[in-house]
Amino acid sequence: MSNNSIIIKAEIILVDLVPKVKRTDAMQSFVSQETPIVRVTTADGRIGHGYTYTIGTGGSSVVALLRDHLLPKLMGEDATMIEYIWHELLRSTHATSVGAITSLSLAAIDTALWDLKCKSMDEPLYKVAGGAKSQIQLYTTEGGWLHLSCDELVTDALAAQSKGFVGSKIKIGLPNPHDDYQRLAAVRQAVGPNYTIKVDCNQSFTLNEAKQRASLLEDIGISWIEEPFLAHDISSHIKLNQSTSTPVAIGESIYSIHHFKEYLQNNATEIIQVDVARIGGITPWLKVAHLAESFNKIVCPHFLMELHVSLCCAIPNSTWLEYIPQLDSITAESVCIDNGIAFPPETPGLGINWDWDEINRIKLSHDIIEV
Repeated sequence: MSNNSIIIKAEIILVDLVPKVKRTDAMQSFVSQETPIVRVTTADGRIGHGYTYTIGTGGSSVVALLRDHLLPKLMGEDATMIEYIWHELLRSTHATSVGAITSLSLAAIDTALWDLKCKSMDEPLYKVAGGAKSQIQLYTTEGGWLHLSCDELVTDALAAQSKGFVGSKIKIGLPNPHDDYQRLAAVRQAVGPNYTIKVDCNQSFTLNEAKQRASLLEDIGISWIEEPFLAHDISSHIKLNQSTSTPVAIGESIYSIHHFKEYLQNNATEIIQVDVARIGGITPWLKVAHLAESFNKIVCPHFLMELHVSLCCAIPNSTWLEYIPQLDSITAESVCIDNGIAFPPETPGLGINWDWDEINRIKLSHDIIEV
């Protein structure tokens, strides 16, 4: 063990970020992004930053698990032993794994350790994690929320198209399937055949409802139908994926590598939307991405644009990055975007330039654990 890489201090800072636009879907409407930020310091003075998030509820629960159980276990550990630390922390939370709060908490630590690793190598995350490409196409979700009118959906899609975005994702799940159809048809008519349209059901359908919607939407040309059912319902995903030509996308509500394995082995999905926070960090995220590659499936991660831009560029089987800004209000600069293409940061580490003055101004709590 290198004495210089021993962890001597860890901090957890909680902020609550207000989304720039109103966000609604078939299951919820949320007005906050509780964002716990972890800061890890080693004996040689190096600092790594990681983070995670919850939507609407759960932020304080993540903070409690980190403060009371996980961060104390980091003290005295070698920060370079990322795989060992991840598994030891998972093992220590066996009674609460696999579960959302545990995975989200692990992610905050794991991303901080990867930040340290990349900084020690003086390299950006996308190169250290694989270095498969140097750019990724964007699609937008920010203008596709369920409460928006047809005209608003069309206006946003046309604006995104003019900026070079490859497509839009639009929420569905209105009581009348034909209302969903009319909204999507209006967008398709406006943007033409070469702009991709994805739909997100937010786990709101039964199998029969999903089959009906998928059939109804066939002629619009949908790139994928996302989260039609609850994440544990693999059986319904298998049946839908076998019954429609529209690819089925899943992943944002899956918290275990092994759950992804079950989906892939059973051919229950075509698009893997693994979320780095919800899967437990960069360490398991990369494993899921490479597992998907072995099944010839593409990865299009959920949310966390500021971190996923680097991870998408680390792997060969990523296709699109979801545009939903999360960290604009607490960072000094946004993701680099040009003509619908996102570029990963070239700075060492995660490449997220935190605005600590603003973070300290709005923080809800700040806990410190030391050796």
